[in-house]
Amino acid sequence: MGTMRKVGNDGDVVTYLKNQHEQIRGLFAKVRAASGKDREQAFRDLRRMMAVHETAEEEIIHPAARALPDGGPMVAARLREEYEAKSALVELETLDVGSAEFDLKLGALETAVLDHAKKEEELEFDRLETTLDEDRLLRMRRAMEVAESLAPTRPHPWLESQASNILIGPFASMMDRARDAMTAKRKS
Repeated sequence: MGTMRKVGNDGDVVTYLKNQHEQIRGLFAKVRAASGKDREQAFRDLRRMMAVHETAEEEIIHPAARALPDGGPMVAARLREEYEAKSALVELETLDVGSAEFDLKLGALETAVLDHAKKEEELEFDRLETTLDEDRLLRMRRAMEVAESLAPTRPHPWLESQASNILIGPFASMMDRARDAMTAKRKS
């Protein structure tokens, strides 16, 4: 495994992911605070960030975490939470962003996602950070960025493994990006 990670390195995958969790917290706040078209856009931004983030984690982070002692059950629990969040996002997409039902379901999703992020940070990321060497953590960050650039931009609950994301994900991503472009064109 080599040299242990140096404390304070801002360029590694753990810091990168924790920063993304902060961005997701901020996007939830932005959705809650907005209304009308601004709320629709804020929700689309949140949906995209979560879809891309989770796909990349499933491809890069979870396989590394699975190799840790007791990593299999830990990753299985995180995948269940991610499936539930993706399913909730799909349901939220069908609701009027100004409705009371949307607010209620968004609040439940936010609670679940923030709890999921805390578990990932404490149970998965911190263990990876203390187990893997600095070079591996830096390579994983670069791999995350590549995975995110190719990831679907909408939630697909049935894509929840490294293999399915790699094999089917590019097709889902292509379709999502086409839908995103059509939606943007209609909005302008």
